[in-house]
Amino acid sequence: MAKMIRSKYGYEPPEWVQADARLDKWCKDKRRAKQHGAFSLEKKRRKQHAKDKKMPLS
Repeated sequence: MAKMIRSKYGYEPPEWVQADARLDKWCKDKRRAKQHGAFSLEKKRRKQHAKDKKMPLS
């Protein structure tokens, strides 16, 4: 039997600790992306800055 490792979920085999770490990282990344609007269905429209607009020559 594999040596048990103490993790934040209790004593687990090393393979489970690695799997938990990958899942925790995936959930954290998904939550961060959701907070920044990566999963928004509406397309965000950006306002055009004045420097991007062509100025007429006088």
